[in-house]
This record gives sequence, C-alpha cells and structure tokens, in this order.
Amino acid sequence: MEAASIRTGLPQTRISVASRKISRLSGKVGSVTSVSFLENQSAQTSLVLRASPEKAAPFHSGARGGRRNVVAQSFTAPSPGVCPFDQTSSTQSQSQTAEEKIGVLLLNLGGPETLHDVQPFLFNLFADPDIIRLPRPFQFLQKPLAQLISVLRAPKSKEGYAAIGGGSPLRKITDEQALAIKDALQEKDVTVNVYVGMRYWYPFTEEAIQQIKKDRITRLVVLPLYPQFSISTTGSSLRVLQNIFREDAYLSRLPVSVIESWYQRQGYVKSMADLIERELQKFSKPDEVMIFFSAHGVPMSYVEEAGDPYKDQMEDCIFLIMQELKARAVYNDHTLAYQSRVGPVQWLKPYTDEVLVELGKKGVKSLLAVPVSFVSEHIETLEEIDMEYRELALESGIESWGRVPALGCTSSFITDLADAVVEALPSAKAIATSSGSAEETDDYDPFRYAIKLLFGSVLAFVLLFSPKMFRAFRNQLL
Repeated sequence: MEAASIRTGLPQTRISVASRKISRLSGKVGSVTSVSFLENQSAQTSLVLRASPEKAAPFHSGARGGRRNVVAQSFTAPSPGVCPFDQTSSTQSQSQTAEEKIGVLLLNLGGPETLHDVQPFLFNLFADPDIIRLPRPFQFLQKPLAQLISVLRAPKSKEGYAAIGGGSPLRKITDEQALAIKDALQEKDVTVNVYVGMRYWYPFTEEAIQQIKKDRITRLVVLPLYPQFSISTTGSSLRVLQNIFREDAYLSRLPVSVIESWYQRQGYVKSMADLIERELQKFSKPDEVMIFFSAHGVPMSYVEEAGDPYKDQMEDCIFLIMQELKARAVYNDHTLAYQSRVGPVQWLKPYTDEVLVELGKKGVKSLLAVPVSFVSEHIETLEEIDMEYRELALESGIESWGRVPALGCTSSFITDLADAVVEALPSAKAIATSSGSAEETDDYDPFRYAIKLLFGSVLAFVLLFSPKMFRAFRNQLL
C-alpha cells in the first residue's frame, strides 16, 4: 500500500498528493500514513499545509455557557466526552503484549450542543487558519476577524440549530461510533481504548490527547471521520496534533499511524451503495430518480493554489460508488454539487442550490440527495439538506424528494473502519521532533504579540461598529 509522507517539527507540513492518488479500479484500502514525519525527497507534487504559529490555539470558552478554557486546564481527571470505553479487559489478543495499550483517536468537526454555544463555536471555526487563510503579514487579524464573523453569523446559525432541536447531535453520534468501533475491534481480538477529539468544540482534541497520555497508550491510530482528505478538515486536525506532539516528550516517542482518507475502501463504498439502493426503492419509479451527491464545499483557492486533493478524491469517490451501483444493475443518472459556501470568494462548483434549480428547469421530477462528505447527521444534513434544499427543490419543480441517511453506526461501515485500524497498526512509528524555526519563535515574542493583539482588537472594534462595514460584512457573510 502506498503511504503518503508527512513531515513535522517544521513550519510547514508536506503531504504528498501523488502518493495519495489511487487507481479507480485497483480496490486499494485506505490511505495510511506512518507518522515518522520524514522528508519526502522525491519530485512528487506536494500539498503544503501552513502550520499555525500558535502552539495550541486558545479556544473561545463561551462564558454564557459556563465552559472552561480547555487549553489552560491541567486535566487531572478524564474530561467529559472523552471516550476510553472500558479501558480494562480480561482478554488480550495474542498479537498484543501484556504491556501494549492501543489507542484509536477519532477526529471530527464538533458542534454546538446548545444555542448558547453557537457563537463561541463559530469563533473557534473561523479562528482556524485552515478555514480562513490570511496572508502571513495579516495573520494577527485571525482572531479579531473570527470574532467579527462569529458575531455576525451567530443569529442565522442559531435559527438553523433551533430548527433541529437546539443543538448538534454530532457529539452523541460520534461517541456511539467510538463505542461501536471498540466493540468491532474486540470481536477481532484487538483490545483498544477509543477516544473522541473534536476540532472546534468539546471534547477538544487537546482533551483526548491528555486522556491518551494519562492512560499511557503505547500505540495510536488516528482516524479522521472524514472520508476524503481536505486541508480544512483532516489537514486542520492533523496540524493541531503536530503542534501538540512536537512539544511533548512522551507523545513524540509514541508510535502513531494516521488513516488520512478512506473513501476508496470497499467497505465504505459498499455501505454507501447499500443505503442508496435502499432509498431508491422508496420511490414509485426508482429507475427515474436522479442521484444527487451533495458534498461540503471548500474555496477554489485551496484546490488551485494550495493543491488540496479534496476535489479529485470526491470525484473518485462518486465514481467508485456509481461503479458499485452499476454492478448491482442500478443505472440511474447522477450528479455532484457542493454546498455550504460562505463569503464572497469562489468555492468549488457547481453549487448545490444552483444545480437544484437547474435540474428542476430540465424536468427532473424525482431526486435522491446523498450527503457524501458526512458520516454523521448534523446541521448540514438535518437543516441545510433536509429543510433548505428540499424546499428549494420542490419550489423548482422536483416533485419527489428523498435523502440517504448518514452512515452513522451502520454495521458494515463500522466493521470496515475497524479493519482499517487493524491494517494501520503495523505501520505506526514514533514522531521525530525538532524545535520551531526562527520565524515561528518571532511570533512568540510577548511584546510583538501584544502590539498585534491590541491593533487587531481596535480594528475589529472599528469594523464592528461602523454601519457601512457592518452592512458590507453582513451582506457578504450571511
């Protein structure tokens, strides 16, 4: 199996794009990265993820919700939501020594659990330099800009979360997936602790890592719950891990494997085909239904300038799913579009809302929406697809609407993820650490940081209370 190479301990992380390519007909299993972080010296095209100058971004705590600042905590006890799930077991696989403790870290986006959590969650999201990519001279504006955008977007976002019950179900579903993966591995005589680390809300990745250290895990598999790799999802979460591991002697010696992407695994492809085939049978004329794949979008600059492989992997994913359906004599027409764009910049096209209107004009009467970026129900499936896009489709002339549920804890899907973990274990290697560059060290100068923070805060204050700028930002961002 080809493995992409990752290097850490330096200001930039290089992830080989060429090594992540797969043959559409080869049936290879997931893209597994042995995290030895050695330099890939080949002439392959590389994807550059720019690491944040911060060691660990201080998360917006959201005082109204009574939340603590996670980064400042000493973590003397297990954090709520971290899922070690039955840390002791009387049976050990013959492949595991008595001293070996295997951990599986599931990475996901996170989501606000109450309406009070929405604005601080949005702040954490937009404060991520892999979400809003500012030129280096302006990176000190990251947090002031995130504060401004989160305040402006919070009212509309709260309406969406209120419509699905007042909060995101993502944490609950991810915890259920963690338990299911642990059970599936136990059936294979592989005893593990499974942990959940969220990027933008509790339990944060930092919390999960602290629990991993407390449990003295000796081998770790990192499994992002994103089928396809993108800078803004898996890449962002891996950057956080790199920053944490680089500064910790115990973690830097911990053997780690990262399953970067797994959309090409047969278990995933067949599980998606199963769900699509089942939902098609609910239509009166299944053969006439348009299969509408809707994926989370990313800015075009990520693909064209930064080399994000997301678009290529998404198209490969759709190809593999449709090939599986054709093998089952399902020959429906299909299309792919991208949802959830924010702001005035160009995102991956075509856009979901525009395609729905166009399909209606072309006379499509039956449509089955397939959320292909997501393995759990959350705001983008329950509100954006089920409510906004469904209403738009019906208004555009589409008469019959259906939606494939997210994979969740589907048995075949969970079994495949467990298989991916087992396959990744032998490739685990320790992380090589190095000190930060002089350029990074300069960012930690207290005086320079204070000046930047003061200037950024004043600028954000002026922008926030300027009626002209307020209207401009509101029109572009909401």
